[in-house]
Amino acid sequence: MARKDISFSAEELDQFLADDSTLIVTTLGSDGHPHTAPMWFFTDDGKIVFRSFTKSQKIVNLSRDPRITVLLERGSAYVELQAVMIQGTARLIDGSDEPTYLLEAYRRLAARYPMVGPEPVDLDPEALEQAFGRFAPKNTAVIVEPQKVISWDHTKLGGAY
Repeated sequence: MARKDISFSAEELDQFLADDSTLIVTTLGSDGHPHTAPMWFFTDDGKIVFRSFTKSQKIVNLSRDPRITVLLERGSAYVELQAVMIQGTARLIDGSDEPTYLLEAYRRLAARYPMVGPEPVDLDPEALEQAFGRFAPKNTAVIVEPQKVISWDHTKLGGAY
């Protein structure tokens, strides 16, 4: 007997990605070993986007080899486990070339996560520039171009293994 399909529908995946969880990002180091780091993210046109300082190891790795895997998961008990893993390539947007894009990334992240205080906040252009303007040129945005999406939702199992 085939196992019940427990993957996310397109709508369920969009809802899952709307959660303010932390993304686990894996890149490949120069020696071939995986480099994994937690990152805050947002979605743009259905694609995962995050930012990091251009000199960070993950950006250095992606500049050399654009292959990337990201994972978002939640749940503690087996019957609660939900996750999506996206394998793809990274499209890099350098903040020294496109600081406006990086400022928009900062704005979207600050509206989703507590980056400038105890709660997320949608910053007006002046506050955004004051908080992050000096950092934007030193950052790179990563857009994950998906090649394979794998998801699982154990809540669809109805308590069965």
